[in-house]
Amino acid sequence: MSDDIEKSIGCSSCESGTCSSCSSSSCDANEKRPGESDQQFEDRQAVKRRLNRIKHKIVVMSGKGGVGKSTVAVNMAVSLALSGKKVGLMDVDIHGPSVPTMLNLENSVLQSSADGILPISVGELKVMSIGFMLKDSSSAVIWRGPMKMGAIQQFIKDVDWGDLDYLIIDSPPGTGDEPLSVCQIIEDLDGAVIVTTPQKVAITDVEKSISFCRQLDLHVLGIVENMNGFVCPECGSITHMFKEGGGKKLAEQYKINFLGSIPLDPAIGTACDNGTPFVHKYAKSETAKIFEKVIDPILELSLVK
Repeated sequence: MSDDIEKSIGCSSCESGTCSSCSSSSCDANEKRPGESDQQFEDRQAVKRRLNRIKHKIVVMSGKGGVGKSTVAVNMAVSLALSGKKVGLMDVDIHGPSVPTMLNLENSVLQSSADGILPISVGELKVMSIGFMLKDSSSAVIWRGPMKMGAIQQFIKDVDWGDLDYLIIDSPPGTGDEPLSVCQIIEDLDGAVIVTTPQKVAITDVEKSISFCRQLDLHVLGIVENMNGFVCPECGSITHMFKEGGGKKLAEQYKINFLGSIPLDPAIGTACDNGTPFVHKYAKSETAKIFEKVIDPILELSLVK
């Protein structure tokens, strides 16, 4: 293992939980940072141990709300799982967690193991969300930034994710506390997938997400354009309700990979409301095939790391 990679993800001692006796001079998990308290140091070591067992970490984000970001994140995670990968889905939308609804997990109860909190399993997919900790789906979470960062850290540090090929992180819209916390806690993120819709009002806000990533040196894996035309449930024809091609033009402008255009398919809404992943329920549809192509660059990550 090279020194650069070792500094990024820790060393073999991280996985075994022996950071305190680690002899690797290149791994920063065995030494306190300036100004770091004993508790902060212990928490950082615990986070390193969890992340060392996860090969790839990808955040799905958007500067605009209502663009279907959670729908894209859920179906990306399910597509990866269906391709035979070990996948975790972490919902860090603290104020509006929708992942439990989309996967029909609203009544799920978290359990614990000797190694931490057990994520909820859906087949081979492991899921964690603040929604599992609320009294009911209508309960409001009224927290400021530090509490949200603490919860996100707990989702990594105290959750028994086990060995994963991919961890997909669904963040809320904007460039505030949650995505910033993810970038600060997970120092070796592979990159971000940014979701937009075609119209200018969305594109303008989504540009802020690109700026956010570049300021934090976070690689943008690609842009997904959602709701690109309405699919008629009767004849299958597509009617473009918004201006076409905004996402693709944005990708070209910033020299970012364009991952695909997903139409506004009524079956997607039905699948989300019923808690059934669209790419599984409607696997043979043209829209599901587009979702499958979206994950191609993500699957390629395994070839280089």
